[in-house]
Amino acid sequence: MLEGLKIVEMATYVAAPGAGGIMADWGADVIKVEPPGGDPIRMFFSSLGVEEMENPVFDMDNRGKRGVVLDTSKPAGREALLRLIDGADIFLTNVRPGGLARAGLDPESVMKRRPQLIYTTLTGYGLEGPDADRPGMDQAAFWARSGLAAMFRPKGGDPVMLRTAFGDHVASLAIVGAVMAAVYERQQTGRGRLIDASLLRAAHYAGSTDLAIQHTRGRIASNRPRQNAPNPLINYFQTGGGRWISLLQRQGEKDWPKLARALKIEHLVSDPRFANGRARRENGAQLVPLLDEAFAGREFDDIAAALDAEEMIWAPVLTAAESIADPQAIAAGCVVQTPKHGGGTMNAPAGPVRFPGADDGPKGPSPRPGEHTRAVLAQAGYSEAEIDAMYESGAAA
Repeated sequence: MLEGLKIVEMATYVAAPGAGGIMADWGADVIKVEPPGGDPIRMFFSSLGVEEMENPVFDMDNRGKRGVVLDTSKPAGREALLRLIDGADIFLTNVRPGGLARAGLDPESVMKRRPQLIYTTLTGYGLEGPDADRPGMDQAAFWARSGLAAMFRPKGGDPVMLRTAFGDHVASLAIVGAVMAAVYERQQTGRGRLIDASLLRAAHYAGSTDLAIQHTRGRIASNRPRQNAPNPLINYFQTGGGRWISLLQRQGEKDWPKLARALKIEHLVSDPRFANGRARRENGAQLVPLLDEAFAGREFDDIAAALDAEEMIWAPVLTAAESIADPQAIAAGCVVQTPKHGGGTMNAPAGPVRFPGADDGPKGPSPRPGEHTRAVLAQAGYSEAEIDAMYESGAAA
């Protein structure tokens, strides 16, 4: 779908490369420019002291890209990057503003050279303000500073860690949406645009329901233990055999009698302690143990059938191993086959949406460091002798 769209990506780790990876799946030509030594995320497992045979973390966000190594601290390497950008629709980077300015690669300089360019930045904290040049990964900028870590912390408990690259991939989605909007705008105006994406802003949007309440009401509910949940019916329950389910209630009172029928505890519907939402909230510490007893007394399949018969909203709590083998996840296209360098394919998570009938999956393996440097430079107009000179000087690899 994006065939013909050319992206030059000078970005490391996850959030910005994740956006490039989505667009590569959709057919864009993404040239990944790495520094000498490569993107640090290539060393993800070795930095944890784990022997690195395959690196699915790098592969996930860089499949289907062409890999180039340039040393932009050298004039020839910087000029080569600019020549690649001259032929691109989009420049995607997560280099901090100060570093870009020192290299002469700041938005003003580059867009003056190529006004049609969509210059896309991903930073921790945005391009303005006192912390614009502060380094920030998702655990810090997305999770902690945004308020999300405090929101997810159980009342009275310690903050919980964010899972690997979770906030990064939320930001990746935001970047892709912004790029598509800018591409559409350029079709109308013929001019490019600067895109200022940040982990902090993506987090404020991801947590916007709670933050909207905070803005207007001055407080939000704490993330309490399940025995004291603000709504006891929006909770986790363990069935016989130890399997957990996530249960949700629609707005209003219709779901409480349905749940009571499914659990065969209809007598509790008329109990004044649980007669309405406010009463159930005030008496949740008494209701949750009664619900626990009803769930634990029946096997998962029995409970599942009863909840489905009442059209309740619920889902099993799956492990990561169970989720990637879930038949519904397979049917929804959540797992795709990614080509491997040595031939064959490997399973990997799919991009965020499906386009039925379109080739919207991985187009190739992730690039080896500098795998396509010579071919990309030749395509940009460099002669073989010029490319050899760049290799000799260390400007390219």
